[in-house]
Amino acid sequence: MSADAAYQTYILPEDDSRFAVDEIVPVDPFAGRLVDVEYDWDKVPVPSSLRELESRWYTRRNPLDRSGVWRFRELLPFATDEQIVTIGEGQTLLQRCDEIALDVGLKANGLHLQYEGMNPSGSFKDNGMTAASTHARIVGATSAACASTGNTSASLAIYSSATKLFRCFVFIGSGKIAYGKLSQALDYGAHTIQIEGDFDDALVRVREVCAELGIYLCNSVNPFRLEGQKAIMYRILEELDWEPPDWIVVPGGNLGNSSAFGKAFAELKHLGLVDRVPRLAVINAEGSNTLYDMYEHHGIRWNDGRPPLEDVDSYFETMNAEDRRASTIATAIEINRPVNLLKCLRALETMDGVVREVSDEEILDGKAMVGAHGFGCEPASGATIAGVRRLREEGVIAPSDRVACVLTGHELKDPTATVSYHSSPPNSPDDVLTARGVTRTPLANRPVVVPNDLNRLVEVVRGIG
Repeated sequence: MSADAAYQTYILPEDDSRFAVDEIVPVDPFAGRLVDVEYDWDKVPVPSSLRELESRWYTRRNPLDRSGVWRFRELLPFATDEQIVTIGEGQTLLQRCDEIALDVGLKANGLHLQYEGMNPSGSFKDNGMTAASTHARIVGATSAACASTGNTSASLAIYSSATKLFRCFVFIGSGKIAYGKLSQALDYGAHTIQIEGDFDDALVRVREVCAELGIYLCNSVNPFRLEGQKAIMYRILEELDWEPPDWIVVPGGNLGNSSAFGKAFAELKHLGLVDRVPRLAVINAEGSNTLYDMYEHHGIRWNDGRPPLEDVDSYFETMNAEDRRASTIATAIEINRPVNLLKCLRALETMDGVVREVSDEEILDGKAMVGAHGFGCEPASGATIAGVRRLREEGVIAPSDRVACVLTGHELKDPTATVSYHSSPPNSPDDVLTARGVTRTPLANRPVVVPNDLNRLVEVVRGIG
């Protein structure tokens, strides 16, 4: 394949400028410019069927074929094989979970969990970071940076540490950041810079610093990050014998995943590699619900490439004037100004999508349901289960639908939230979760406090048994 087959382009019709793949183009999505990666598919050896890619399971000694991103490299062909940077990302699992399916109102075989916690840094970010690191290598970058609530910093830091291709700078806010994630950035040797403010403030500053010092930016405003994240959809299709599910459900934070998923399916449909596109559900936390508010209450849509940019700008101006800040237990999606808003709107149009918001209590309940069936996940991932329950109650998802939920990160990304949930005292407000009049039994697995006495211990254990 040839890197000449790809180029960066602004995808809004007001500015149809094009740039070579080895250029870095600064972009401000809230000024209406949106950088995307387009491919000249006539120059790419696209497989005639997705099944052709299965042969790479037999050549997994090749690091590119072992990667759960690059074994699909014909579908993200911006780099030559020699340029690709990989550390074995994408060794993930799509697990059918009948018990959760029945609990949320689906048929037993209707729910699958795409567990991205098996990536090297423990989150889905590695899918994108391998692609961003590859592009950084193409342009000759010696330093890379990101703003982060935790997962992005851990991912960038592990690629920097493992490859030694570039120095790593991580900007974090002074608000909430999960120690499990921060510990990774520190352990992998990232230069960590904490500023006063939240993630949105940190992202503004890191973009300014990168522009000033010529540092390669690895947040999801970087379109090559999203190219790698498309591979999550390829792996789901692979596990389902190349048959698209009815729904893809994903947490909504900076909206990179949902944007990447929409692009993946738009390209697959264009190339004739799938005959239908699943629907997309993006689930916000109530305390960080910019997309939900815009989409449901303000009617902001992609409109076939003509989004109401003035309305978007006005919304964020009001947000700034009121100094609104995101607040949710799910720190990975605690973002008020999602940089991929416009691309997500495009994905929602491509995939006939919906947007919902769920409470922190519902998120933690969903997280506990996943944990009770052997797949501990970070809090943000619990939003997917809560979102499926909500959409089933509304009748949007049918009981016979096949649903794939993306679990974005490993449970140990945020152990504090997990321990806090399961250690809540009896008779606390968490004892009964009531949502829209539906009462559910809590899933808190509280430790049993027992005196240091053999007889009492035996009595308690017998009682549990």
